Amino acid sequence: MYKKIAKHIKEIIDFAPKLGIVLGSGLSGLSEDVKVIKKISYSDLPHFPTSTVEGHKGEYIFGTLCDVPVILMNGRVHYYEGYSMQDVVLPVRVLAMLGVECVIFTNAAGGLNKGYRPGTIMCINDQISSFVPSPLIGKNDDEIGVRFPDMSEVYSKEYISKLHIIADKLGIDIADGTYLQITGPAYETPAESKLYASFGADAVGMSTACEAVALKHMGVKLLGISCITDMAINNTEFVTTHEEIQKIANKTGNKIRELIKGFVAEYR
Repeated sequence: MYKKIAKHIKEIIDFAPKLGIVLGSGLSGLSEDVKVIKKISYSDLPHFPTSTVEGHKGEYIFGTLCDVPVILMNGRVHYYEGYSMQDVVLPVRVLAMLGVECVIFTNAAGGLNKGYRPGTIMCINDQISSFVPSPLIGKNDDEIGVRFPDMSEVYSKEYISKLHIIADKLGIDIADGTYLQITGPAYETPAESKLYASFGADAVGMSTACEAVALKHMGVKLLGISCITDMAINNTEFVTTHEEIQKIANKTGNKIRELIKGFVAEYR
């Protein structure tokens, strides 16, 4: 299906993107920095999943950022919305079919590393996707990837290094950490948070890891940035709400925007 959708988009717009950027909760402000050529709503595409979550608008934005041709995914769909895992990763697979060489993920996540705090920016250097179904289950499409793809370097070490150099230039503190995806929509219990931390996870969320598996399968290079919006570990004082998460993500969003723009400006 993603091949048909990509073909349909190519009939609408003649565009050769280099980068794809997935905008997570509270991080849609980056779209204001793009010189927009075309916007296509997910709802206008055939057989395309649409987001039901506040803060996820649901559109592809085609344009240039720092003179680099990009496609922004302004909003994503989640497994907890009732979609199959194949539908969840369909939007990012379409990015790959449209020709992007690299995808930058952003998301809001709960902190499991006790050294983090709300507002910490974490560069994802590894992930745990064992708590959600694999998007690769089923018949393999040999045209896009091998049956048993290697996952020893899901996120590009080269790009992680570049992001740190850019962060140093901008004076923005970032941490490196492992991201763990759960299904949601319920937030993790204190016991679950301790379990995930014991596995080596530094942050937990409800997206990204499955999308990363699908794109790694297709040979796309990846960079991931999490905004730590709340402390999932030892959180006994505050009730985690979607509204509070969006508030912290919005507050930290400008720093992430600057990091991404810095990365894109140096992308070749």
